[in-house]
Amino acid sequence: MKILRNIVFITGGIVVFFIGLILYGVFLNLRQLTLKEAMAEKGIDALYNVSLKIDRKNYIIELYSDTILVKNFKTVFGRNSSNNKSSFTDNATPVGNYMICGKQIDTIYHKYLNINFPNKSDAYKFLKIGVITQSEYDNLLGKINKGECPFEQIDYRASIGIHGIGEYNFIFKNLPFVFNWTNGSAAVSDEDIDELYSVIPVGTKVIIVN
Repeated sequence: MKILRNIVFITGGIVVFFIGLILYGVFLNLRQLTLKEAMAEKGIDALYNVSLKIDRKNYIIELYSDTILVKNFKTVFGRNSSNNKSSFTDNATPVGNYMICGKQIDTIYHKYLNINFPNKSDAYKFLKIGVITQSEYDNLLGKINKGECPFEQIDYRASIGIHGIGEYNFIFKNLPFVFNWTNGSAAVSDEDIDELYSVIPVGTKVIIVN
């Protein structure tokens, strides 16, 4: 009975600790401005020439209207923290200059903004290290030059983008610490992807930096 009681106490302590973490995360998130509030604070009523900067070091996505930083969005990245993405399925987040090449709503991650990974530099690197063949490289360049989403030529696991969380949104968005869990994409809360999805058109420039 003593062993059982100790197990119950330990389990209960873990549960209470986890609930406390989530509640702390909820408190922190209550301080975050909505996009509408952030725009009002900046004195702007519309966004022009929008662009995104994804900062891996600081775990944020910066939304710009022309040169004005409008809002930061908390984000997490791929399970592989490497700065040098060496394959399509290594779960690392790429670094470089990209653009939004597509938008999807019906996904397990609520909403999805496709990033045109690989870009020309990525494709050339993958050709040189033998990840893709010359024929696959040529096909990729054709997609890239047309502004299309090139990953469709390779493997669905190569799809990189900005997306929500989906089923476990309440838990993951309220974690008060960084937990990288994606295939290399940038994940934000469902509420944040709703805001980004509403103002980000296909063709939006995206820069991902370390």
